[in-house]
Amino acid sequence: MESKVSRRLQQATAPAVCEHIYLPRLNREFASGFACLTDINQAHLLMVHKAGLVPTPVAAHLAQALQQMEQAGADAVPLDPQREDAYFNYEAQLMALAGADAGGRLHVARSRNDILATQDRLRARDLALSLLDAMGAVREVTLARAAEHADAVMPGYTHLQAAQPITYGYYLAAVADAMSRDVARIECALAALDACPLGAGALAGTAFPILRDETARLLGFSASVPNSLDAVASRDFAWELMSAMTVAAVTWSRVVQDLFVWSTPEFGLIDFPDSVAGTSSIMPQKKNPVVLEYLKGKSGHLIGLLTAALATVKGTNFTHTGDGNRESMRSFWECADECLRSLALLKLVIGTARPLRENMLLRARRDFSAATDLADALVREAGVSFREAHHIVGAVVRQALDSHLPADEITTQMVDAAALEQTGRSMGLSEETVRRCLDPVAGVAARSVFGGPSPALVAERVAQQRQALHVSKEQLAVRRRTLAAARATLKQELAALAARHA
Repeated sequence: MESKVSRRLQQATAPAVCEHIYLPRLNREFASGFACLTDINQAHLLMVHKAGLVPTPVAAHLAQALQQMEQAGADAVPLDPQREDAYFNYEAQLMALAGADAGGRLHVARSRNDILATQDRLRARDLALSLLDAMGAVREVTLARAAEHADAVMPGYTHLQAAQPITYGYYLAAVADAMSRDVARIECALAALDACPLGAGALAGTAFPILRDETARLLGFSASVPNSLDAVASRDFAWELMSAMTVAAVTWSRVVQDLFVWSTPEFGLIDFPDSVAGTSSIMPQKKNPVVLEYLKGKSGHLIGLLTAALATVKGTNFTHTGDGNRESMRSFWECADECLRSLALLKLVIGTARPLRENMLLRARRDFSAATDLADALVREAGVSFREAHHIVGAVVRQALDSHLPADEITTQMVDAAALEQTGRSMGLSEETVRRCLDPVAGVAARSVFGGPSPALVAERVAQQRQALHVSKEQLAVRRRTLAAARATLKQELAALAARHA
């Protein structure tokens, strides 16, 4: 038995190769890539006909056969691992429908290498658009909650220790800003992949007078990849997208870690509905944050997928190789699927998290997070340096802790006693000033310098973010309309060619 795809190979592919390489690859890739491969074949047919490389009767006959395959779908194609991959199986079905001679003419002036490179870009482009949709949805929910809770005062933390008062809305507005950069990275990667590899052939182009800009137009690309070797050798658009997804995953993992801690009874700042929780098989009191744990774990998964892809490709030659362009891309498709799934869950988590406002405010009043405001008051009203003020208030906090007093029970007498000990003189702050400085609501409201947490600034920033999100969504809609128009043109021109078949 000879090879089904080459007369160079005099033996059939070994059963183990079929079982462990070709069949799993066909099962994994044929259906998912069928639509893109169909579009590529149709665009190539229209181009080679326009270039005069395939006569009209044959081209029209092929156009009808391609339409028939598209209508029947991927499930109508019998998959044979002895034919190696998706392309040869697709071609065999086309030849069965159109005849061996006509079906065999479609492969003029191209290679599986440039076909696969183009297919990868088409699929990656669709996934990038889906990622932008998903990220936009998460940003929208995050901004809605930020606006709703712009005045929900809570402790802000550094090193997981109470630092200074902020608001829950301010925190979410910060998260939304980080998400906007995730979107920008996806958009940059999307722009980088907007060039068509089709026509690059195996690596050195072709001597046939093809029209590369024509296939680029029909497939919705704005240009063709200018170097044929680079066109088939490179998948850096995928590494860019994976890097952007991984950075986004690291950010959402950190946010989820905050919510994870804040939702514990020990912190008591956030609550989640039972619908996003799990329980224990043995402990009936348990309400476990399973979605938060999933999202944290999934960020590690994405880091692993990016690492696996880069490690796979790093030792390959700069040309088309199976490990560089096939095995490495497996991680990309999985990364995109996992990222989309995680973004849907992140939207659910942020949308359903309920800040426990009374607990937040009580914690901020009693945990010394307003101590910096008291030090600032000593600088403004008592004329001491900030370092001296820092020492005085530090001593006050130490005294309160030793006396088991919360922050909101610090008195002006305690401040003066600490000041006498540290500087030899009292500060003379009024009781009203001390109370105001230790009030986290007043402290947050006073932080009205650009970038601060005052509710007015948060509302202003959220409005700006919403406008930026609106622009981003409009740009995404334009991209989708442009691609839809290109694909409609492809189908119309193919139908016109098929209609010329006698």
